[in-house]
Amino acid sequence: MAQEHRDQPETQPESHGETQPDGQFETQPEAQAVAFGAGSDHDFRFEIPYYTQPEHDDDDDGASTASLKASILDYRRENGRTYHRFSDGHYVLPNDDLEQERLDIANHMWTVVWDGQLCLCPKKNGAKRVLDLGTGTGIWALDYADEHPTATVIGVDLSPIQPEYVPPNCQFEIDDLEKEWAWPEKFDFVFSRNMIGCFNDWEWIAKQAFENLEPGGYFEIHDNLYPVACDDGTLTEDHALYKWSSLLCEAIARMGRSLTITSEFEGILQRVGFENVTVTKQKMPASPWPEDPRLQEIGSWVQASLLPGIEGMAMALLTRVMGWKPAEVIIFGSQVRQDVKNLGVHAYWYGYSVYGRKPASKKEVPKEILRGKPNESLQVDSPKRENLKRKSPHPESPK
Repeated sequence: MAQEHRDQPETQPESHGETQPDGQFETQPEAQAVAFGAGSDHDFRFEIPYYTQPEHDDDDDGASTASLKASILDYRRENGRTYHRFSDGHYVLPNDDLEQERLDIANHMWTVVWDGQLCLCPKKNGAKRVLDLGTGTGIWALDYADEHPTATVIGVDLSPIQPEYVPPNCQFEIDDLEKEWAWPEKFDFVFSRNMIGCFNDWEWIAKQAFENLEPGGYFEIHDNLYPVACDDGTLTEDHALYKWSSLLCEAIARMGRSLTITSEFEGILQRVGFENVTVTKQKMPASPWPEDPRLQEIGSWVQASLLPGIEGMAMALLTRVMGWKPAEVIIFGSQVRQDVKNLGVHAYWYGYSVYGRKPASKKEVPKEILRGKPNESLQVDSPKRENLKRKSPHPESPK
């Protein structure tokens, strides 16, 4: 049985299987990159080629561009799922169609959690230049761009999974956010969602956000707090859902990252130099088990986002890090799914919004906050990335 493997030794095989090329808010006071077009159901769409041509006709540069495109699109295929190739292995969730559908469901889940708001900081209105970290399918960036047509929105991800059409004020770039940020213009709003477990050093990420914001700009994070919780004993250590949550936390920790860091974001933002840091929490049931109608609705969407993603969230972590076999992950996932469907199991997470403001006067980041310092031994030197900058879309090119 899969559960028998939860205490595997800390060896980390490269891979297993076939591998191919209550209802109220609780609030406390307050480089150049490869770019891809994206889109959603907007009145006007602009088709953008995945890669722009070089600004000159150098044959060698053209060959380099083609090679870079091919390497990024050559997804890692492993255990029936696909994963990003750019900065291979940095992100442990898949990027295939099933995962993209889950991400879009999760986007709606978060809008329900926050009463239809895309963000809670003052930049819900009036932002001019916005950066979305780990944009995924690009749905948040597209929604924000649609609601704020005068804002320029840039979404960044490791995978080119965004749609091929964008409104004129939205663009997407392929880049690794754990490398030095090099945007030539500063932003007035930086946003991050569902990125716990993705970075080795959140303090460094917050520092990069701070340095790339204009004075008076905001950085906002939306994420869940792991592990899964329960107040009435209906979820025990014997439940597969509890084990699944705990195993994900353990595997991520072995990688030098954390799923339990969400409650620390307030302190991280304050240490980096943000002011008026505000934390808002909302209970997010794992299913529609609560009697409260609002919590029922939230729980329905949490359940809808969990059910198709249980195996995908666990497969790479349990096989690469914990030494499980793919079939064991699938069997275990079916057991977890039964707990998520069981309304007698009163499990929940807390969803957090944490945001802070960069002071209007110039303020330096404390010098002791250095890149990679808490996880120095875990940093791996990578060759200098090759990046391409996307040209602006032409209004003459509607769909």
